[in-house]
Amino acid sequence: MLKILKNNLRKSWWAIIIIFALLCAQAMADLNLPDFTSKIVNVGIQQKGIENSSPDAITKATMDKVLLVTEEDEFLLENYQVFSKDNFSDKEYNQYLKKYPNIDKQETYVIKKMDSEKRDKLNLEMGKALMFTEIFENKEYASKMGGQQTGLKYSEIPDSIIKQAAIASVQKEYQTLGVNLDDMQNKYIFMAGLRMLGVAALSMIAAILITLLSAKVAAELGKNVREKVYKKVLSFSSSEYRKFGSSSLITRNTNDVQQIQNMVPMLFRTVIYAPIVGIGAFLKVLNQSENSMSWIIGTAIAVIIVVIGGLFGLAMPKFKKLQDLIDKLNMVSREILTGIPVIRAFNKEKYEENKFDVANTDLTKTNIFINRTMSFMMPTLMFIMNGMSLLIIWNGAQNVDKGVMQVGTVMTFMQYSMQVVISFLFISILSIILPRASVSAKRINEVLETENLVKDAKNLKTLDKSKKGLVEFRKVSFRYPDADSEVLSDIDFVAKPGEVTAIIGSTGSGKSTVVNLLPRFYDVTEGEILVDGVNIKDVSQKDLRDVIGFVPQKGVLFSGTIESNIKYSDENMSDENMIKAAQIAQAEEFISAKSDTYNSEISQGGNNVSGGQKQRLSIARAIAKNPEIFVFDDSFSALDFKTDLKLRTALEEVTQDKTVIIVAQRISTIMDANQIIVLDEGKIVGKGTHDELMKNNEVYRQIALSQLSKEELEDGRE
Repeated sequence: MLKILKNNLRKSWWAIIIIFALLCAQAMADLNLPDFTSKIVNVGIQQKGIENSSPDAITKATMDKVLLVTEEDEFLLENYQVFSKDNFSDKEYNQYLKKYPNIDKQETYVIKKMDSEKRDKLNLEMGKALMFTEIFENKEYASKMGGQQTGLKYSEIPDSIIKQAAIASVQKEYQTLGVNLDDMQNKYIFMAGLRMLGVAALSMIAAILITLLSAKVAAELGKNVREKVYKKVLSFSSSEYRKFGSSSLITRNTNDVQQIQNMVPMLFRTVIYAPIVGIGAFLKVLNQSENSMSWIIGTAIAVIIVVIGGLFGLAMPKFKKLQDLIDKLNMVSREILTGIPVIRAFNKEKYEENKFDVANTDLTKTNIFINRTMSFMMPTLMFIMNGMSLLIIWNGAQNVDKGVMQVGTVMTFMQYSMQVVISFLFISILSIILPRASVSAKRINEVLETENLVKDAKNLKTLDKSKKGLVEFRKVSFRYPDADSEVLSDIDFVAKPGEVTAIIGSTGSGKSTVVNLLPRFYDVTEGEILVDGVNIKDVSQKDLRDVIGFVPQKGVLFSGTIESNIKYSDENMSDENMIKAAQIAQAEEFISAKSDTYNSEISQGGNNVSGGQKQRLSIARAIAKNPEIFVFDDSFSALDFKTDLKLRTALEEVTQDKTVIIVAQRISTIMDANQIIVLDEGKIVGKGTHDELMKNNEVYRQIALSQLSKEELEDGRE
């Protein structure tokens, strides 16, 4: 998994850096939102918008009382100054009059400017003094704060409660100075709410940008991986292709890549956002109050880890099986769809339906098991979350009743706890996606890391133009990978330019294997093959295949038009060359009969043309390439004798200086060949012209007589 991500995310590094920065910004914004809730409830609602327990302005009468009950009288006095015109500019003086309408009616102290640390200390000392002043003046208040109702001693009263208690005295001071507390409260709530909306908006914008960039990065990753898998598959020899199978390669390049692509956006959130929010929220929870309820969130986290770990262990083995079953279903589907004519001809629809049903049912059962297993996760996590909320409310209510917590603090604690759980929810969702993506990554790596059996040499050579078209098989033997016996043994012949070399033999004698070795679809086991006087293993595969025009046994066409198929070797080929190739291949007649002629559509696999038309278009494609060497692997089998004869006659004109190798089943196709190679059980049992072989080779003579009478054979030579 890491290898795929590392190798395919390099081009998107700038987007990933931006995503990481935005995730950090979103996490910090989300962590700050509960603080605004606390401030709005505690300060805005309960404290009438008064933030500090040290008043910004205090009457001399109240200050004198405060100084009587505190040992920090000098510290308090040095942070206040008498309000008078002499101490302030006109602008500052008028601002105080506007804020405190009654400030000039009695002697008043106003607070000096100071840093936040000093203000916190002043809040504590002034808060204690104001609380004790209220206690001495109000016996009922003293009874409550002294602990008769709460069971607390003065020394045990938390700082937050001292501050809250002092706020009541600050409110009285402000009322005395003519402050409208309702306006102050509304202004505070409005501004705090506005800041909260701003932070929420930043979080929202970051989330949107993260989603857009993550989708782009994931799509780019999917594109890169698909390209690499596709290019790797194109470089496969027939051995590697047979090892994986077409259905599995299709699944790996589509479904498996999609699994990784779907995981990437969630991975970003899990790696960056979830840890920041989870750890940050947990630290905030620990610092919320002196009477912490952190044991609740700690217990919830432990239970969540156990649940996720258990479900992960159950589901992981099934994810590997799931991808294999998708391969199997694709294989069965592909086999059925391509074999519909045969299935119908043998009335095997029911049998194939049952085969598909078995593959489909196995996949369905595995999917159901995984979904059932994972379906427990979300309800269980929600139950844990709701149970945690209930415990927080229960314990928080008791703490509020005891006076050791404020309502806003309980709400904030709950919000932070939810953030911790949500971060684990992200991890739990990833635990659903990650196993399947991990299996998919492993399957993709199997393709990408497969070592090609057919590969270019380190020190490449160029073809010898003085031996243009010369093909030599020297003591060639071949066996398929993992096979017990050799398919070909001691194959030795030379195919010269300007001559036709034909290969014939019974079914399974190795005819197609011989010509498949020439363009290096496989590599020889022993011996060597030379093209233009150079061992084909010493030439790049591109250069080798550039000089070969190969027509496979089964005609293969690509979706597009007749023109695009004939011009497959060179899309810039002139129309004149295209038409000439079609004429030689005897395809002009049926092409001209179509309404769009060369612009006529060809469906996938050439399913909208007949077998003979498909073969002729395949031959035209090879002729249009104008190679040094033509290889026809039983490419005339779907043609009638008349068309076959016309095609070979026309072909002679364009192959006078070319090397032509023909694999054929029909004697009539190769009777005029300059050299005929007779194969039997992978060995050459005859070599010569038609006449020579009829006289000297029993295998060839039996093949010939099984197809044509003596008279026909003699007539064919005349």
